[in-house]
Amino acid sequence: MIDWNYILNQVATVAFDIIYFGAIIGTIVVIILDNRNPVKTLAWILVLMFLPVVGLVFYFFFGRSRRRERIIGQKIYNRLLNKPMVEYLAQDATTLPMAYSRLISLFRNTTQAFPFDGNRIEIYTNGGFMLQSLLRELQNARQHIHIEFYIFEDDAIGRMVRDVLVEKARAGVEVRVIYDDVGCWHVPNRFYDEMLSAGIEVRSFLKVRFPLFTSKVNYRNHRKIVVIDGRVGFVGGMNLAERYMRGFSWGIWRDTHLLLEGKAVHGLQTAFLLDWYFVDRTLISASRYFPKMEATGTSLVQIVTSDPIGPWKEIMQGLSMAISGAKKYFYIQTPYFLPTEQILAAMQTAALAGVDVRLMLPLRADNRLTHLGSCSYLADVLQAGVKVYFYKKGFLHSKLMVSDDELSTVGSTNVDFRSFEHNFEVNAFIYDTETALQMREIFLQDQRDCVQVFLKNWVKRPWWRKAAESVVRLMAPLL
Repeated sequence: MIDWNYILNQVATVAFDIIYFGAIIGTIVVIILDNRNPVKTLAWILVLMFLPVVGLVFYFFFGRSRRRERIIGQKIYNRLLNKPMVEYLAQDATTLPMAYSRLISLFRNTTQAFPFDGNRIEIYTNGGFMLQSLLRELQNARQHIHIEFYIFEDDAIGRMVRDVLVEKARAGVEVRVIYDDVGCWHVPNRFYDEMLSAGIEVRSFLKVRFPLFTSKVNYRNHRKIVVIDGRVGFVGGMNLAERYMRGFSWGIWRDTHLLLEGKAVHGLQTAFLLDWYFVDRTLISASRYFPKMEATGTSLVQIVTSDPIGPWKEIMQGLSMAISGAKKYFYIQTPYFLPTEQILAAMQTAALAGVDVRLMLPLRADNRLTHLGSCSYLADVLQAGVKVYFYKKGFLHSKLMVSDDELSTVGSTNVDFRSFEHNFEVNAFIYDTETALQMREIFLQDQRDCVQVFLKNWVKRPWWRKAAESVVRLMAPLL
């Protein structure tokens, strides 16, 4: 007698195996044909081979490349760039620093970042002072407020800023808000509903909801942008949350943020309006959002953006060029250090050539996994002569870099794979001696609150710690 249940079970088992292994092999083929960085390709292949179920899930959510897609049509993009381009071309003959002409051209060619002169810059290394300045400028708004943060927390700080926005909206000021959906997952809807009921336009960036849970979760808007009346802007590493102002029980939150006043705000405005088109499909390009301005300072500034969609990795490429071009020194502050091969090679090459390269990281980080991965790279740079410092006064979240008393940059970009390849980021690149000297002094002041790492001591750390770091490093391109 034929046992049909047995036969059906066997057929089902074979069919499942075919589908299961076909999915794994097919995914590996897709990854290989995508022609990514070989290190990242091998990392994904290893995950799929040794942890196939977990690997398939992680690849579906975090691994699929979006660099061949476009978030905005070229015709609409050109219309939005028309206003800042006119302002850029209307500048008096601006002398670009010869040492950085190629870097400026790189940003012009890859991300249409116009170098605007005559800007005034204020640097904030304390969250409380930044918040005071932000609230003051928001209160002074007369026409519009554009505000975009990765985290807009429902706490005392977030509610304070929200209440000001509500007040200004009710007074007739246009207010638009973009928050990152994943960065604000735990924020209740009522927090935004209060803004919506006051007439504020609020949009989430790449909303992710089950069962529509897709690889969108991997592409986050990490930018921090504020534009007020098209004349004053803020950019940097601080989000709107209490911890950025008050720190932790075990130490301060050390961050860097900028206020910009002048034509460079056009760059921040363009970045915001591109993101607004992405979330709202509404093109805003009226002249009143790009007002004519006289010089308010002496700084030459480029607002540089990067994203996981376009063909280039703009900020990573620019940093690689800047490090390679340094003549005397290049100082870096970053909370996470999971560098791409290009950045790692640039740092090593510069240090070996006699450039004073310094790297500052937090001694205690907010993410143990990424901190372990960061530590795995330190021997590589120490051997080349890079000086490494651990900031011990609290958590160092600052993304500040300064070089040769001429170039400095502050923004949202960390020195890691996520910022370079997966996030939407923005940095202000400043070509100005006065600002660079201020940034250099900030770095050196922070260095006094650091402990220096020496190679002879670093290599003596426990074997189990080295093993843990090495395992995490394998996953560095995926973190």
